[in-house]
Amino acid sequence: MNREPLRPVTAADVEAYRADGVVCLRQVLDAGWCARMLDASLRAMDDGRGRVRDMTNPDGTGRFYRNTWMAWRDEDFRAFRDEGPVARAAAALMQASPVRYFYDQLFIKAPGTTVPTKWHQDLPFWPFMGEDIVSCWVALTPVGKATSAVEYVAGSHRWGKFYRAITPESNPELLNTTMEECPDYNDPPPGTRMLCWDMQPGDVLFHHPLVIHGSGANSSTTQTRVGLSIRFFGQDARYDPRDFTMRLERVPQVPAGAFPADDHAFPVIPT
Repeated sequence: MNREPLRPVTAADVEAYRADGVVCLRQVLDAGWCARMLDASLRAMDDGRGRVRDMTNPDGTGRFYRNTWMAWRDEDFRAFRDEGPVARAAAALMQASPVRYFYDQLFIKAPGTTVPTKWHQDLPFWPFMGEDIVSCWVALTPVGKATSAVEYVAGSHRWGKFYRAITPESNPELLNTTMEECPDYNDPPPGTRMLCWDMQPGDVLFHHPLVIHGSGANSSTTQTRVGLSIRFFGQDARYDPRDFTMRLERVPQVPAGAFPADDHAFPVIPT
């Protein structure tokens, strides 16, 4: 299984990431990683461990499964974090080395699941601030708009906006009603440039923590959509444990405003 991306990260990729807030890199993972992590993801969904969030359609059909911090519990996810090529691609895009692991997260939508991923930014969820933080959304099954591909508002990471965090089930722990709500881009205003890619297993989306994104239903009757996100940060990140942010699995032993240089909470990934 490959340690470096199958296709090197180019200067054009770096520029697209900076300008649009997102870039899709093809064939980051080889077939060995794709098979191993698809099996690991489906096994995680079956075993019931972890910080599981599950939703179904109003009539009880479909399933939108989410889980986090798998690398702390499962050796396959830990190997993917430490030995896979995603951290190396992320470091090249951010031009930040080394990088540290923040957390990983599974997003699995069964066929016929109508539950959307609402329009949002990532950073309002997190007890962090900074530019050198990236979400890496790994396709482990084929994905397109009909199977809930992630869509992005190009350049929205540069708008100076910080929208209210929102989850599919409107979790009150994250719902700061004093903040502005993210607009709905299902019907984008004229002139808005939307980005969305058909993806194959091994392709990876890399996006900035303030770019607006979301996804719709999985309208396929046969294809489960399996997406594995893993997040990394570089030297620009700062610990910001404000209210209405996610609970960390391991709380860093650093003061607010400091770089979270805690190897136990956020291990360094050699790149």
